[in-house]
Amino acid sequence: MWLNGTLVPADEARVSVRDHGLTTGDGIFEAAKVTGGVPFALTRHLTRLRASAAGLGLPEPDLDQIRAGVAAVLAVAGRPDRARIRITVTAGDSVLGSARPDGLTTAGLTTIIALGELAQAPASCDVAVVPWPRNERGVLAGVKTTSYAENVRALAYARERGAAEAIFGNLAGNLCEGTGTNVFVVTGGRLVTPPLSAGCLAGVTRALVVEWAGVAEEDLPLAALASAEEAFLTGTTRDVQPIRLVDGVPLPAMPGPLTRKAAEIFAARSADSPDP
Repeated sequence: MWLNGTLVPADEARVSVRDHGLTTGDGIFEAAKVTGGVPFALTRHLTRLRASAAGLGLPEPDLDQIRAGVAAVLAVAGRPDRARIRITVTAGDSVLGSARPDGLTTAGLTTIIALGELAQAPASCDVAVVPWPRNERGVLAGVKTTSYAENVRALAYARERGAAEAIFGNLAGNLCEGTGTNVFVVTGGRLVTPPLSAGCLAGVTRALVVEWAGVAEEDLPLAALASAEEAFLTGTTRDVQPIRLVDGVPLPAMPGPLTRKAAEIFAARSADSPDP
């Protein structure tokens, strides 16, 4: 692992028990896939990390140092052919409570870069719609924070019902996102995904599919997922993954023609450059 600028064995890495990321979830993170020893779309992930820091009111992380840390971790690991690299930045050591230290600067942040295994995503995914809405007007809407308890609870709910991903609506009753995915549906022969104003995370894979596959960004009622002609998820560890069942009911096509086309375009374009 890379911890605050130093490479350390994973079993020797230590952070304070008063770290604000631990005590309050006051932190941000990014997870990038590694293929052929190279992190995919690292620039986009670091750009989003900076945006998340601004959204959470944290000092801006040192992105050049983080990029060097990523390279160092991959080098010492022998540049694995397939892996996941996670960058976590927290508000650092603090008092026990919600307040951050006065005058917190970039130097006071805790920054961790860790490498782990990345399993091959299944060919399709079954999803369950959860009863708890995302707050598209909340202060953390669209911010990738370490405060993931809501996602943990939702994913457990989905798995109790035989699904592998949970889908959220928002307060307006519209389709929002999954716990770690963005959602695309085909309705009326058109490929549509919720806009960022719906409260979903600005997924890196989402953005590339929107750019490359000509996707409309429009609000959709939550019920549009179950009535879709076809649908798929996008995410760093999934790329484009067709949805097979919604709340136990199969979609008409899996994968449908627009899902296959999006997957083919993404695979081809992402192969052209590791940092699109």
